[in-house]
Amino acid sequence: MGNTKLANPAPLGLMGFGMTTILLNLANSGLFAFDVAILAMGIFYGGIAQIFAGLLEFKKGNTFGLTAFTSYGAFWLTLVAILLMPKMGLAEAPNAHFLGMYLGLWAFLPCLCSLAP
Repeated sequence: MGNTKLANPAPLGLMGFGMTTILLNLANSGLFAFDVAILAMGIFYGGIAQIFAGLLEFKKGNTFGLTAFTSYGAFWLTLVAILLMPKMGLAEAPNAHFLGMYLGLWAFLPCLCSLAP
């Protein structure tokens, strides 16, 4: 079992991030309504699938892939939680300043990733 060859998980992680980001930004641009499809994509493909890809990168010994994919997976899961929890009565809706700070913090991650060797 120690010599099991794993498939490359990077395409799963990259597609999970890219497709979910495109779908969200189509809604942000006003071309489509923000609906359950975006939330489902954020939870399952943007969130869970990317975390899974990150864990597979860990198994392959790729620290960068582990960090990038699990971090972006966590981003999507927390973003969906921030959007859904107020509608479920579990928390107050964030104000615009907080949401801007939250997204600004996540904007720092690609800067860090670009410094990786």
